[in-house]
Amino acid sequence: MTAPVTAAPVPPAAPRRRWRFAFAALLTVAFCGFIALGVWQLQRMAWKHDLIARVDARIHAAAMPAPARTQWSAINEADDSYRRVSVTGRFVPDGATRTQAVTELGGGFWLLQPLRTEAGDYVLVNRGFVPAGGTASPAPEGRVVVEGLLRMSEPEGGFLRRNAPQQDRWYSRDVAAIARRHGLPAERVAPFFVDADRDPAVREWPRGGMTVVKFRDPHLSYALTWFGMALLTLVGGGLLVASERRLRHDRRPGRPSDPHVLPPG
Repeated sequence: MTAPVTAAPVPPAAPRRRWRFAFAALLTVAFCGFIALGVWQLQRMAWKHDLIARVDARIHAAAMPAPARTQWSAINEADDSYRRVSVTGRFVPDGATRTQAVTELGGGFWLLQPLRTEAGDYVLVNRGFVPAGGTASPAPEGRVVVEGLLRMSEPEGGFLRRNAPQQDRWYSRDVAAIARRHGLPAERVAPFFVDADRDPAVREWPRGGMTVVKFRDPHLSYALTWFGMALLTLVGGGLLVASERRLRHDRRPGRPSDPHVLPPG
């Protein structure tokens, strides 16, 4: 006599449904998040392109007088950086500061020197680049007019290297710290410096006009990456739906794989 066939226990469906629901909710949240990040990067790209256009217009504009002391509090990176300005005054003798620099001409330093304006204020002027081992010519004497690009102060130091004013080691153009080092009155020192233009007639060091105006613009690639991740979540959701449909199909009553249907015997 043939022994009865006992059907295998069927795992409860409720826990499986809960897991599938949780996974679907996670995919939905991830999809929305990736789309939001992609859109944000596109907005950043539009902002960056607008900034580049504005900076390009400033660089090629006619020089305007550098902001006076009454305007210093309103100066900011977005609105004023790389403006073409002119400043008139006399260089402070023996006030030069060297800050580390790497340019297309190799390693060396920027030569910064305070200029005392006719109003009695001080503007730090980056006279230009001097290569390692090069000799810088002294600043011109008497009244001078300097044209160049307005640059914002670079506090603290360079990448992984902090300025050491006591040792006169500088890795960034920190206006306030350089002014303190030379004993200049803080309330009369402009919160910016000027990258002086190059004078083609001057062949000695320092060499002006070496400002590099370059903005990183990786936002489109970042946006495509986020949108690609969103597409992958859609693929994952599609696989989840396909798996669920296949499972329901296999469990329909009468299917050979249904554990409730006993084989003939």
